[in-house]
Amino acid sequence: MQPGAVEFHCSVFELKRRIDGGEGVFLLDVREAIEYETVNLGGKLIPLGELPERLKELDARQEIIVYCHHGVRSVTAVNYLRANGLGRARNLAGGIDRWSLDIDSSVRRY
Repeated sequence: MQPGAVEFHCSVFELKRRIDGGEGVFLLDVREAIEYETVNLGGKLIPLGELPERLKELDARQEIIVYCHHGVRSVTAVNYLRANGLGRARNLAGGIDRWSLDIDSSVRRY
């Protein structure tokens, strides 16, 4: 990785460590509202399809951890964010499903 470059993926273990350490981690949930209502990690909800029109709601200076159900939509979102000036965006590898499996089994799987 080049000096100053931000890694693309964030593991659920890294995210858990950072949250437990009191870091102000900004989470962006790019799933649909019905999925968010079913279960969420408390992130800001901007469904992937709304991202272009809501881009101004995000701070380019802030690291953004993007998640979805399994990590597919969030990869698309991170690529879009990085191409549009939000170079500190990162994908939560495995999404909320991986979080449920490896970190917190009380987070409902669907």
